[in-house]
Amino acid sequence: MLTESLYDKALNLIPLSSDEGEYLYKEASLNELMFVADKLRLLHNPGNMVGWMIDRNVNITNICFSQCTFCNFCRKKNSADAYITTTDEYINKIDELYRLGGDQLLLQGGMNPDLGLDFYTRLFRTLKDLYPSLKLHALGPPEVVYLAKKEETTFEDILSHLIEAGLDSLPGAGAEILSDRVRKIVSPAKATSEEWLEVMRVAHRLNLPTSATMMYGHIETIRERIEHLTKLRELQEEKPEKNYGFITFVPWPFRDEGTVLKEKQGIGSSYNGSDYLRLMAISRIMLTNIRNIQASVLTVGKEIGMLSLHCGANDLGSIMIEENVVSAAGSSNRFSAVDLQTIIREAGFKPVRRNQKYEIINPPNPPAQQSTPQPPLPKD
Repeated sequence: MLTESLYDKALNLIPLSSDEGEYLYKEASLNELMFVADKLRLLHNPGNMVGWMIDRNVNITNICFSQCTFCNFCRKKNSADAYITTTDEYINKIDELYRLGGDQLLLQGGMNPDLGLDFYTRLFRTLKDLYPSLKLHALGPPEVVYLAKKEETTFEDILSHLIEAGLDSLPGAGAEILSDRVRKIVSPAKATSEEWLEVMRVAHRLNLPTSATMMYGHIETIRERIEHLTKLRELQEEKPEKNYGFITFVPWPFRDEGTVLKEKQGIGSSYNGSDYLRLMAISRIMLTNIRNIQASVLTVGKEIGMLSLHCGANDLGSIMIEENVVSAAGSSNRFSAVDLQTIIREAGFKPVRRNQKYEIINPPNPPAQQSTPQPPLPKD
C-alpha cells in the first residue's frame, strides 16, 4: 500500500514530497498518523520529556500600517487607544517577569511608520542595560523586511545591527501561510513568502536562533499547508551545519472573533481538534530536520494540547504571562507554570523547563538585579 511505503520512508527520515505529504493528509487515518508521528518524536527527542518555559509577550506598539484582515490588535496612528510602550512600562512588566522566574521577553507589535532601526536598537540596548540577563526574542521577518525598505539597506545589515544591540533570537512571526495567493488576501501589506524565507535564510547564516510558525484554518488549501512545511524543511536544509537554524515549529489555528476576515469577508475559522492533530502529525512527518514541534496550548486548550504530545509535539510552549494578539480574536486559554507541568504529567510525560534554544534550565536562573531606571525611550 502507498500509505505503508510513505510511513516507512518517513520513519527512515527520508523527506516526503509535497505530493506525498498531501496524500497522507487527505487519505491516511488519524490513528496511523499519530502512531507514526509519535515514533518520529522519539527519534528526534529520545525519552519522555516535554518542554515548557516562562516568558512574557510585550507589544512594542499597537500602531501598524499592515492592517491584516485576521488581526484585531493593530491600530492606526490617530486611534484613541494607540500606544508605544514606555521604559517605565517595560520595567514594571520585566520586574513581574523576573518575580515569576522568567528571563525572556517576546517583543512584537505593529509595523509603526514612525519607528525605524535606531528606535529598536536603542530599545534593545536600554533593556539589556537595565536587565543584563534578559533574553530578547523579538520582532520577526516582516519587521526586518519593513526596516530594510525604510532604511534602504539589506536584511543582513538590519539583523546585524539588531544582534549587536541585544537581539538573542528571531521569532517566526508573520509566516501565516507561505503562499502569496493567501498572503494577498490575509496580509497584503506584509512581507511576501520569499521575503519571509530570505530573512530567515540570512538569520541562519548569521547563526541567529529562529522559530518557524504557521497560522492556518482560514482560506488556505491543504496543498498550501503542505507546501508551507516543504519550504521550511528546504530552507532548514540550507543552513550552515553547526548553526541553529529553525529550533522549533509552532502551528496554531486562526481565531476569528471580530476579525475583518470574518466580519467583512465571511471567512471564519475552520479549526477543529482532529484536524489540528492531523496537522501536528503531518508536520512531524514532513519536517525531518526540525527537531522540536510545539503545541499551541494557548489556542487549542488543555485536552487537544495533551493529545498533541502523542502525535509529534514535544513541547507546550510558554505560560505567556501576557498575550494580546490572539486573545483579541477570541482565545481565552491561560495557563500557569503549575498548569503546564500538570498537563504534561497528565499526558504521561515528564515536564522539563527550557529556554528558547531548548536547553534545559535546572535549576532556574536567579533573577538579575535591576539597574537604575533610565529616562523614557525617545521616539524615532
